[in-house]
Amino acid sequence: MVYTTPSQPDLQTLDALVSRYVDVASIPWVDLPFPGVKGKILLTDGTGVRTALARMEPGSEIPYHEHTGLEQTYMLEGSLEDDDGVCVAGQYVWRLKGNRHTARSPNGCLMLVSFDSPNVYLSGQMEGMTMEEFISKNETVG
Repeated sequence: MVYTTPSQPDLQTLDALVSRYVDVASIPWVDLPFPGVKGKILLTDGTGVRTALARMEPGSEIPYHEHTGLEQTYMLEGSLEDDDGVCVAGQYVWRLKGNRHTARSPNGCLMLVSFDSPNVYLSGQMEGMTMEEFISKNETVG
């Protein structure tokens, strides 16, 4: 398994067991395919394992999707909600494989999220796809 921080390729040249210190401030925010949602990938293996920062503008949402593995979220600022509850700054929520929901942020938020496999989106422009499939499709089209 090869773990990377995509925007910091110099970390790949380090010996295998050396700690990787990531300059998070230098990683650009990238628009995700959901209006008002941006992300910074901190760690990925290219198969769906991912740790990232996500920022949602007030009123934005991540459309209905299914978790294909464990998802963990620590809320840094603001709040995130779904039909099961609300996670506010300083709180943590995790979801098991099979959980389905729409994530909404009425007032905006900043969160640290970790996935052990990719979500499958069940509605919207990504219906039937994972984020990795969507990115791959759009890289080959563009």
